[in-house]
Amino acid sequence: MSTFRSLLFVPADKLDLLAKVPRWAPDAVAVDLEDAVAVPGKDAARAGVAAASLDAGEAVVLVRVNAPGTPWFDADLDAVLASPAAGVIVPKAEDPAVLAAVRERTRGRILMAGIESALGVVNARELFAHADTGFFGAEDYIADLGGRRTAGSLEVLYARSQVVLASRLAGIPLLDQVVTAIDDAEAFRADASDGRDLGYTGKICIHPSQVALAHEVFTPSKDEVDRARRVLAAESAGVAVVDGEMVDAVHLKLARQVLARAGETQ
Repeated sequence: MSTFRSLLFVPADKLDLLAKVPRWAPDAVAVDLEDAVAVPGKDAARAGVAAASLDAGEAVVLVRVNAPGTPWFDADLDAVLASPAAGVIVPKAEDPAVLAAVRERTRGRILMAGIESALGVVNARELFAHADTGFFGAEDYIADLGGRRTAGSLEVLYARSQVVLASRLAGIPLLDQVVTAIDDAEAFRADASDGRDLGYTGKICIHPSQVALAHEVFTPSKDEVDRARRVLAAESAGVAVVDGEMVDAVHLKLARQVLARAGETQ
């Protein structure tokens, strides 16, 4: 299963934090060898990942390796293969051929592709053909463009939309961008809701407090589930109106999607 409402990041040089993960109950954990570990500590962190049990309770454990083209990429992949991790996260994916090679090398494990650059956005559809799931990284993307991040995220709307479109065409789930304001629950909730409206299936979480908020947004509410059931019941009864609104094929499709998500997460 690679549809996650939440992916909580844990530094690879602080694996003791995995013991605390069950209390936060994320769907998945990203043990991070990339941004969370400074260069002097990368070798030790990699060795720790290869030797660790990586037990995070019921959460699916993935390892984010350093990006393709860095001096650590190949050794990081070897460490993932030596570990019990369920999968690998390849950040800053840009070259479909490289990702295809990773797919072959990590066969049998979940492969998540990170789209975090202009070239990654352009190649997203081809990249996702080799992945089980993916994520959009707004911070690195806007830095690549030389733009400026804003609270409203208008500057990444085009890319955010293009990446989720590519994921839909590839038939894979997709995690939405980071919210760096870890003390602002409303900002996280609003940004996650925007992502959900665009078609994202979950959210990257950089703080434990964001996990419950992600689940709140990406789990269908009781009202949504009840309405979906009424829509499908109306179809069976030959009724074309539900709650005063006309019901047609697109409403039936949306209702089935809501119930499918509820079945996966409730």
